[in-house]
Amino acid sequence: QLQLVESGGGLVQPGGSLRLSCTTSGFTLDYHAIGWFRQAPGKEREVVAAISRSGGRTYYADSVKGRFTISRDNAKNTVYLQMNSLKPEDTAVYYCAADADSYYYPTVSERQYEYWGQGTQVTVSS
Repeated sequence: QLQLVESGGGLVQPGGSLRLSCTTSGFTLDYHAIGWFRQAPGKEREVVAAISRSGGRTYYADSVKGRFTISRDNAKNTVYLQMNSLKPEDTAVYYCAADADSYYYPTVSERQYEYWGQGTQVTVSS
């Protein structure tokens, strides 16, 4: 059974850090581009970061550039999102997703992702 499971969310103070993990099973991670998305209350889901199959290309939303880093360890079937200098506006449910159709580039469009995790809550508050 194909699964993506996010972990690492929680409550953190502004300026703090968290590392999210997306652990996959039931499929070969090497053959999928992976994206991290987030959805805040009352807002649409948005892409945060994405990484190509090999990890050689990445994409970041302007709002997180310089603060978040996406990486992957295909041997561990895991993709990470390191989040530093967190702000209250980063509060959201964070999801990871997998796209089997993108070969060389990170996938930015939500509609291209076939598989999704259940999400993990990140709350940035003092």
